[in-house]
Amino acid sequence: MNSLYDEFRIAVHSVWNRRWLALAVAWGICILGWLVIAMIPNKYESKAQIQVRTQSILSDQVGITPQDQRRNIQQLEQTLISSENLAKVVRGTDLGASVATDQELAGKVESLRTNIEVKAEQDDFFAISAKLPSGKLARDVVQKLIDVAEEDNIAGDRKTTSQTLRFLDAQIDGRQKELADAEAKRVAYETQNLGLLPGVGSVSQRMEASRAELSQIDSQLIQARSALAALNGQLAGTPATLNTPSAGGGSPSALGQAQGELASMRARGFTDSHPDVVAIRNQIANLRAQGGGGAGAGGYRTPNPAYSSLQSMRAEREASVTALQARKSALQSDMAQLAAKQTAEPGVAAEYQRINRDYEVLKAQYDKLVTERDQIRLRGQVETQTDAVQFRVVKEPSLSNVPAAPNRPLLLAAVLIAGIGAGVGAAFALGQLQTSFPTAAKLERASGLPVIGSISQMLGSEERAQRKQKMKLFFGASGGLVCVFALLLVAEFVQRGLTA
Repeated sequence: MNSLYDEFRIAVHSVWNRRWLALAVAWGICILGWLVIAMIPNKYESKAQIQVRTQSILSDQVGITPQDQRRNIQQLEQTLISSENLAKVVRGTDLGASVATDQELAGKVESLRTNIEVKAEQDDFFAISAKLPSGKLARDVVQKLIDVAEEDNIAGDRKTTSQTLRFLDAQIDGRQKELADAEAKRVAYETQNLGLLPGVGSVSQRMEASRAELSQIDSQLIQARSALAALNGQLAGTPATLNTPSAGGGSPSALGQAQGELASMRARGFTDSHPDVVAIRNQIANLRAQGGGGAGAGGYRTPNPAYSSLQSMRAEREASVTALQARKSALQSDMAQLAAKQTAEPGVAAEYQRINRDYEVLKAQYDKLVTERDQIRLRGQVETQTDAVQFRVVKEPSLSNVPAAPNRPLLLAAVLIAGIGAGVGAAFALGQLQTSFPTAAKLERASGLPVIGSISQMLGSEERAQRKQKMKLFFGASGGLVCVFALLLVAEFVQRGLTA
């Protein structure tokens, strides 16, 4: 502990012996530092607070979510001091008076960006501050920045919406033309390959329909041929003429009439077991037993009406058979042609599906673009016409005549402390470089030899007077340094009072 105390005393003695050096270094550093501080320009700060609220009754209905609104606020915070906005501020304030070129404008913008601070305090509150060489200029800059932000929000939303709508309109026009071309291509392909495409009227369906119709015609043709064969059999058993007696006698005439009725019944399709046929056959047998068959030796032959009727029916049956055969031949010819086309049907159908697929894709894109355009138009109207984002200035930009920077009193005191510390440090360092020994113990430790004793310095009256005079000069110079510091502080506060 005594060793540390001795070292401290030695250090203080070393500095005190070189006090004039320490004082000179302190004066030099303080004067230089105070000159630098005096050259630092003043900066005046203006502060404002704004509130950005997002509210709209129609937000949920048109798809504006709270996340979208919060994103708009974050974008506002990020773009508030963008280069474009700051360029508007420069042109709208006194900063733009000295701007002549784009390079100067860019320099002003960068300088202004470093002196502006935008800070989010709460969910929808923002603090804006600017530090500039003039209090009025700082206030004007903050006010212009608020105006630009509000205008940019209103006009920017409309501009963004308009640009988006123009882009979507151009895309929709392009898709509409492509869709019209695809529709024309599909119609032309359908017309070119009519009958080969899948769906109603295709080759496969027509083949199935032709096979079913051909089966029906075969069945009808069998029935018609059977009916014609039966009619030919009836016609072969029916006499073409009848024997009519010349005079008297009713039996031969009754027999011919009965035979004609029998032929008529058979022509109508009555079988031999039919009751009417059985009755008329019994009647004919009775008439023949009464001698009706031998009469008529003196009569004449007349056309048999039943025979004529059977001939007419046979002609109809033959015409029906011929028509069915012609229809069958036509169907067989059509089926042969369809079978030839059916080989090309898979390729045609695949190409048609590809055309339809391209058309559906274009139509889906077109419908989606139209829907998005309508939604964006509606959202834009809601955001711009219902004030979805509202600005409210909570605290107007302040006007301060007291510099916010630099803090000269603090800097002046710091320079004074630094100057004194540098002087003391310089004196101590110089004492460490010299090879003198302030005490006998230190000389003994350094030389390794015993020191018998030490002689104190003896001063005369004249030397004491000189030392007192030097001490007065030293304390006067030290007090002068402190007085200069005090005068600078007074001058700073007086200047602030005059500008306040």
